[in-house]
Amino acid sequence: MKDTIIIGVGNMLFKDEGIGIYASEYIKQNYQFGEGLEIIDGGTLGFKLMAYFQEYKNVIILDTVSIDDEVGSIFRLPSDVLLGLGKYRKTAHEVEIVEMLEIVSVLDSYANVTIIGVVPQDIQSVEIGLTKLMEEKFPLFIETSLKEIESLGFKLTKRSDISVEDIVKSLIGSYNGSHLTRIPNEEDFTHEVNL
Repeated sequence: MKDTIIIGVGNMLFKDEGIGIYASEYIKQNYQFGEGLEIIDGGTLGFKLMAYFQEYKNVIILDTVSIDDEVGSIFRLPSDVLLGLGKYRKTAHEVEIVEMLEIVSVLDSYANVTIIGVVPQDIQSVEIGLTKLMEEKFPLFIETSLKEIESLGFKLTKRSDISVEDIVKSLIGSYNGSHLTRIPNEEDFTHEVNL
């Protein structure tokens, strides 16, 4: 059985919904860590993530959580708590994560799964990037995630300081509409092409 995997989950097309993916990539690009720790972008893989629940001793999922609390609140939700949170399941991947846990819990061996989740401000707007409030909470989200990783015996050393904005741009080429300043809009084309 492999040791530990960090999985960033979410959908980058819906504003704060991408924070788990951004956080996992931020840690991967800014920190050095030893063997036994793997970091991946789980995106919207859904039930395909179940293989990780069976292959690893520890699975840490970075994600948003639909908990009725103050926006920006950060939660640590271990497997046993997740299995008891019926009303927690509001988004598609939240439903899938809990259902996967329920399925693997009947097996002899499965991962110790923990979600580090943040209550989002906006997961409905179709825009790549974070709201201002999530940008402010991002360092604490990272710090909480790093503490969870370190609690499993891993030592992380900061090697660079790439911003979340630059991380997102490296993944998808835009951040909060920044691509609009690079790509001309239709009205910018004032000449006609004669065929």
